Amino acid sequence: MLQVRNIEKYYGDKNNITKALDRVSFDVADGEFIAIMGASGSGKTTLLNCISTIDTVSAGDILLDGESIAELPSRELAKFRREKLGFVFQDFNLLDTLTLEENIGLALTLNHASPVTVQKRVMQAAAQLGIGDVLSKFPYQVSGGQKQRAACARAMVAGQSLLLADEPTGALDSSASKNLLEIMTQMNQNMGATILMVTHDAYSASYAGRVLFLKDGRLFNELLRGNRSRSVFYHEILDVLALLGGDISDVI
Repeated sequence: MLQVRNIEKYYGDKNNITKALDRVSFDVADGEFIAIMGASGSGKTTLLNCISTIDTVSAGDILLDGESIAELPSRELAKFRREKLGFVFQDFNLLDTLTLEENIGLALTLNHASPVTVQKRVMQAAAQLGIGDVLSKFPYQVSGGQKQRAACARAMVAGQSLLLADEPTGALDSSASKNLLEIMTQMNQNMGATILMVTHDAYSASYAGRVLFLKDGRLFNELLRGNRSRSVFYHEILDVLALLGGDISDVI
């Protein structure tokens, strides 16, 4: 699904150049759940920004479903984001003036889908995530967990190829974090969502099937979970983070 090919990203001018990404390459298969980890300044958010087309690469290429993101004209980027990418934000980003049903179906509506199609897809996504009975309510009328589920449904309802999450649990307490991670796992396992999640938290990363570690803008290591328990995988992640060196408090 996703192919990242020797991408580099530079910031600054010729007198003061910072290399944020240094020949990073990896593939993401359809249906994978991947976490990206690294200390502050390792390049993990820059990498996600390049994949999401918020930023552009200085060299290399990124392909999603065989289509080069780097070569897309600026006028097509908004359409690409809307149709190919789903986003999970720390604070949900639901519109308080719209019901949950309207929030979830907003991307489809903006894509000029028919009302029948919008309703069908929204109802299907809501049922899969257990919020079919609160679709008529506004965000301020439902619980935080229901808001999370609505935000996740919105990220997937238009049939996006890739779900991107940048520190999705960063503003949540431990209970809400666990709830969101379980929702994302459900989306991955039951709805076929392909997820790429940037996180500094080893506990969050342990929910993924593969973890990529960045150091100084380069891929340092990767771990595959396989059939191991999440608890065992969590401790293996901690071991790799210890090898990264530096201020481990930045990444655990």
